[in-house]
Amino acid sequence: MDHPDFSFRQALQRLDAAGLLLKVADQVDTDLELTSVLFKQPERAMMFNNVKGYDTRVVGNVLGSEENVLAIYQMDVATIRNFITEGLTNPIAPKHVESGPVQAVHRNNPDLLEYLPLPRYAPNDGGRYISGGVVIAKDPDTGVFNASYHRFMHVEGAKLAIQLDLGRDLRHLWEQAKAKGERLPIAIVLGADIGVQYAAGIMGAQLPRDMDEYHVASGICRAPLELIDCKTVPLKVPANAEMVMEGYISADEEVEEGPFMEFIGMYSDVSPSPITTIECLYHREDPIWHVIMTKESPILRKHILEGAVLKAVQASAPCVTDVALTEGGLYRFHLHIAVKKEKAADEGYQRNAIFAAIAALKDLDLIIVVDDDIDIRNWTDVEWALATRFDASKGLIQMPGSRGHEYVPISEEGVRTKLGIDATLPYGFAKRHIRVPIPPADLSKYSTSLDPSGI
Repeated sequence: MDHPDFSFRQALQRLDAAGLLLKVADQVDTDLELTSVLFKQPERAMMFNNVKGYDTRVVGNVLGSEENVLAIYQMDVATIRNFITEGLTNPIAPKHVESGPVQAVHRNNPDLLEYLPLPRYAPNDGGRYISGGVVIAKDPDTGVFNASYHRFMHVEGAKLAIQLDLGRDLRHLWEQAKAKGERLPIAIVLGADIGVQYAAGIMGAQLPRDMDEYHVASGICRAPLELIDCKTVPLKVPANAEMVMEGYISADEEVEEGPFMEFIGMYSDVSPSPITTIECLYHREDPIWHVIMTKESPILRKHILEGAVLKAVQASAPCVTDVALTEGGLYRFHLHIAVKKEKAADEGYQRNAIFAAIAALKDLDLIIVVDDDIDIRNWTDVEWALATRFDASKGLIQMPGSRGHEYVPISEEGVRTKLGIDATLPYGFAKRHIRVPIPPADLSKYSTSLDPSGI
């Protein structure tokens, strides 16, 4: 399969060529203003060329919409899902290079706010944050590299507070180092190759702890990732990234971190978090700072999760034709499934698909199954199926006491009742149910006007 160059710069150029990168020439402030502009059009990638107090350009909403993702990959949705899934299952070893553009400019013991346009995202944030950094660490026993997203709050000078969620691989590595009384060396990479960004966004069973995420990133890019040695920590980083910060997570120094707006659109709690001290930073001659907003984070995982769920449900229910995670469900909590019942033996598989999806992706809380004549990416169409084909006395499936995501506030620390809705017609349904087709029309053939001169 032919595929494009997945470097960050090339990805931005493809967005630009597709007319999907809005350039902001007016000066913007990193204190609430920059992120407020991004929030206004979360689906539109934006490049800020005049950031108050900084020479560095800032880009955001890069993966803020499916349209952007399609333009970056230059593929349709089904092809992207297969492409990423094949990359996961066919990793490629990265290669070492001696130098790269990311190390063009170097600074030791930096005062981070002097050089980095760290935004304050929302009015009650605990400080200024790094949200788009991929954190690189390595298991000292196996040599396996880990790449993951974690937020950092600026504390002072070269010090940051890192949020380490329970159950994450980076927290496991930090706890191992802490048990030995040692600091954990890390690198924070901004503007990494798209393959690295996707590998860093994969969590759980899809990417076990013993899989090297640089190998996975190379597999997703279909080419060996070029890595260079770090300058102060025993790690390797992508040579073509925009910027890298090297440092150590303390074993015993903590500070209160937060609040910060999570991907669910609510503030996180304030909690003790370990301090990361940055030893050095380096970057390209003209670096671009990448800001990840709340909508971009879920979309980053959308096609990965859809591919995994589709594979799981089709193994249990062969009549499943497609799946779609929904925007309103943050591409994580709500799923639509399409099925095609071609014979009597297919009846009931639509419900098996619900249970298989829940087993494949624990964060799912609502699953709606419809027939394949319904557009599962169009909520109005799905709602039409609910209005005409769903009987709550028969099609409502409750799964009490199920494990979900702990950030959902209505849950009891992540435990809640999950819901499945069977809005499919029974096989052989005899009553009138064929949807009336609308004759096609080409509006370009007609002369039209909005002239308010009267009727």
